[in-house]
Amino acid sequence: MTVLKNIAKDRILQITVLITVISLFFARPRFADINFHTLWSVAAMLTIIQIYAYLHVLDVLAYKLTSIADNTRKLNMLFTALAVIAGMFLGNDITVLTLIPLYLNIAKRYKLPQILPVTLIGMGANIGAAFTPWGNPHNIFLVSRYNVSPLKFFEWSVPYLILSLIIMLLVFLFIPKKEIPTQKTEPIRISWRPTIITTLVFIFFFFGVFRAIDIIWPLIVAIVLALAINPHIMLKIDYALLLTFTGFFIFISDIQQIPAIVNLIHDMVYSEISTYFASTISSQVMSNVPSTILVGKFTNYAQALFLGSNIGGFGSAIGSMANMLVLKTFNQHGSVSKKKFFIQWTIMQFAGLIILTIVGLGLLIFRI
Repeated sequence: MTVLKNIAKDRILQITVLITVISLFFARPRFADINFHTLWSVAAMLTIIQIYAYLHVLDVLAYKLTSIADNTRKLNMLFTALAVIAGMFLGNDITVLTLIPLYLNIAKRYKLPQILPVTLIGMGANIGAAFTPWGNPHNIFLVSRYNVSPLKFFEWSVPYLILSLIIMLLVFLFIPKKEIPTQKTEPIRISWRPTIITTLVFIFFFFGVFRAIDIIWPLIVAIVLALAINPHIMLKIDYALLLTFTGFFIFISDIQQIPAIVNLIHDMVYSEISTYFASTISSQVMSNVPSTILVGKFTNYAQALFLGSNIGGFGSAIGSMANMLVLKTFNQHGSVSKKKFFIQWTIMQFAGLIILTIVGLGLLIFRI
């Protein structure tokens, strides 16, 4: 029942279902338009991520790193750096859900700033998630849709990651070095055997994403592993996201059969730059996952869509699911004004969106 309730209250899924049902009045979906490679890849990714979450790998790393922080700048840098790295492998959603409560517990204990650090953790998770094909679910769609090779994908993501980290390092220079007591390491232990096995499954999954093997096998292995470790892991999977992907595939299959809409969208993505801005802007109002699926069906400019969709995760609260989770988690665990947090968070998010939009435009123009 909890799983069904979580699915039913997912806002993006609700919108997806609504527009999908409306589209059914105009056309009937074609089975061939449903990208099952993307669906199985996302399902495998979500399963593996939940296994890692159950094993508390990220919690242990967070406590180990914070045990060496002796001032506020170092604490912020460590948490943000961990958010970037965790975002690469565990995705931005799990990263913010794990790290933000940990940081806020420390912040409340020693009366440390909350707004800027939490915002930076969320931003770091988004930056890190853009680096890998599985960090963001829509990256998996891009790899599948355009048959992108590992080399080509990292040719796009490495320059974006480097420039984003340089900008973030400049932000850290403005954080004061206020001394804080060294944090005590919590007695959390990693179960090494299942962690190593999960990592091997993760590597197996990597080959499936890039079609070296059929993705169905990593999915089956991941599910079997989750059931073997603890069947309740399967209840934690974001099934709403899978249904959102499926709904959008159906919706896009329908609108592809409506000439007026097809012509309108083609007019919006007629060039690399227009594709980039269409993806970035549409992410602000419909989130970057459905935006990528929509724009991706009507353009061949894969790099522009990659940059636009990942940068479009900044800005509005619905630009990325991780953004909504940051707000939700802060409302649950923060102890300062929620209104003040939202205002300052929004300002920083849109500042980041503007700066990174310029960065992405430069990467496209100068072919970096």
